[in-house]
Amino acid sequence: MTADPAVPVRDAATVVVLRRNGDGTSVLMGMRGAKAVFMPSKFVFPGGAVDLEDASVALAGPLPDLCRERLRAEPAATPMPAPDTLAAAALRELAEETGLLIGQSDGAPCPWPGYREAGLTPDAGALTYVFRAITPPGRPRRFDARFFVADAAALSGDPDDFSLACDELSHLQWVPLTEARQLDLPFITEVVLAELSRLVVDVPHDAPLPKPATLPFFDNRGPVPRFCQIP
Repeated sequence: MTADPAVPVRDAATVVVLRRNGDGTSVLMGMRGAKAVFMPSKFVFPGGAVDLEDASVALAGPLPDLCRERLRAEPAATPMPAPDTLAAAALRELAEETGLLIGQSDGAPCPWPGYREAGLTPDAGALTYVFRAITPPGRPRRFDARFFVADAAALSGDPDDFSLACDELSHLQWVPLTEARQLDLPFITEVVLAELSRLVVDVPHDAPLPKPATLPFFDNRGPVPRFCQIP
């Protein structure tokens, strides 16, 4: 399959943060601006395109081995970022768009705002790779997006403090997972929520988040859509 020549496909990373307690599971979401070129006024997870600087940021812990193997599966036509680069992008976007950090205090200094002031090093070990989707042709922007999930227990600081968030997402909030699909969502966001609901439905809130048996991939690299499961 070949990418749409009119709109380049950019590598991107998204992190879905789940907050679990005895009352159920909530997911962190925010709304894109009405004037945004891509998905205006839609509720989404924090995320965005991979930046060059993401490859050079030291991490307190690498991604788990299974996540690394799955990120290397189904390679793109162009060179793919390293697994830890994708994880770094997800953690950076989370910090920029929500002000929330996932890091450790005993690692190398990090230049990113938020991490720098807190003296924390981003920790990719807290992430699990759960989903991949490539934006279909014909859209104003296209992304090869990898979705990671993290437990809110891994957050450093107050999970309700969004005071350091940039203005890219508004209405940041923890939405009950059972209600999130009632929001105005992009199609892929709705599919990811459905997958996560199945993944955590019978998991006690004090148990680790499970790893999916297989990883869904919506492949739109060419004119014919393709769906597969990455083992």
